[in-house]
Amino acid sequence: MPKKLLSPESAHDFLARRFNNQHQNWLAGEGAWPLVVALGAPTDTDIAEDASAVRTWAFAWQSRSGPGEVIFEERQFARFGRHRFPVRLSFADATAVATAVGQTRRWETATGRYQQMLSRWPTLAQSKVLASKFDVLADYLPEDFERLVTLLTWLQANPDSGLYLRQLPVKGLDTKWLEKRAGLVAGLLRSLREVSVDESDFHALFGLRKPAHRVRIRLLCPALRERVGGLCDIEAPIGELAALPIKPKAVVIVENLETGVALPDVSGTVVIMRLGNAVSALHVLGWLQGSQVVYWGDIDTHGFAILDRARRVLPQLRSVLMDEATLVAHQPLWVQEPSLCANAAFAELTVEERRVYDNLRADCWGPRVRLEQERLDWATSMAVLMQALECRTNVEEGLGPSAAPNWSDPLELDDLTE
Repeated sequence: MPKKLLSPESAHDFLARRFNNQHQNWLAGEGAWPLVVALGAPTDTDIAEDASAVRTWAFAWQSRSGPGEVIFEERQFARFGRHRFPVRLSFADATAVATAVGQTRRWETATGRYQQMLSRWPTLAQSKVLASKFDVLADYLPEDFERLVTLLTWLQANPDSGLYLRQLPVKGLDTKWLEKRAGLVAGLLRSLREVSVDESDFHALFGLRKPAHRVRIRLLCPALRERVGGLCDIEAPIGELAALPIKPKAVVIVENLETGVALPDVSGTVVIMRLGNAVSALHVLGWLQGSQVVYWGDIDTHGFAILDRARRVLPQLRSVLMDEATLVAHQPLWVQEPSLCANAAFAELTVEERRVYDNLRADCWGPRVRLEQERLDWATSMAVLMQALECRTNVEEGLGPSAAPNWSDPLELDDLTE
């Protein structure tokens, strides 16, 4: 059969693709109707070369049943006289197309639920947010759809409840159900309220109380641990950590958790682990004020962005093992940063830190160079870190090998409360 002649099977495939591409627009009331599909037209040459194929094609359309109207026309051929052939397949509306491609149930379910939600919230008609959720409208189990509508109704009526997610009084709702659908609910709620709140922070949009940010620290000093009942590794909301009765001499901030848990005892020292961009919350920890603060992160653009953010709240902060010499000395350990952070002024970086950051962005050492903290040699890194914490080696102190300083020696309690 000539390729230009569209068979019923090929027309079905075309309609299925059109439905998949356009069903959201059609649900929103868009689209030009009727939808007409051209079936092609045989020529004298087509009939002369394979009359049987042309006859089979025409008969397939004559015997076709189902949605859509097949339109026939009389054609005059120079060599074969006058014949009646199919020329177009026409569909009056989206329902007919859906039925033709086996999507009747999904289409009817989606349109029914779409109209139900529009009648309750006409504002949703002002955008295509609801129509873009076609799969939700078509495929949600009845109990899930009812739960979604009930939840939206409650959130609209209680925009600032201040409840925890677990406390929402919506029948059948559980935290896992909502957490999996937070993006869906947030998108619909933003459209209902016509607001531009960041969709990722669904607690703010839903008016819910957000669980307190938890921070993990380790007290590397035995004397500090005595102050808190012997605890060493502590994870708690940052506001509760602020109430700890400690006043460390030094604080180490590391981005790698494994590094933090492996650090040895150091007199008067606390390590804070894996904060990321949450370093800006450190201002809550009053016992940090007056402490020597050292930051050790990855040598990449995001690492310097976090460093800048940390120094905004802790001006005394110094970086360690994030300099050009460290980077260049460990070239075999380089990997690629997945993506560069958004460029910014980063006014809190030192001249040297800014130069390394700028060179990373400019790919001076290669594309998206990254040296991860955890790839550095442990013993050498510890020597540099302890020097930064002013824990001098026995050589620097003029001591013999047997008199090496003990990093575990505690400070006197009086020193901790100066």
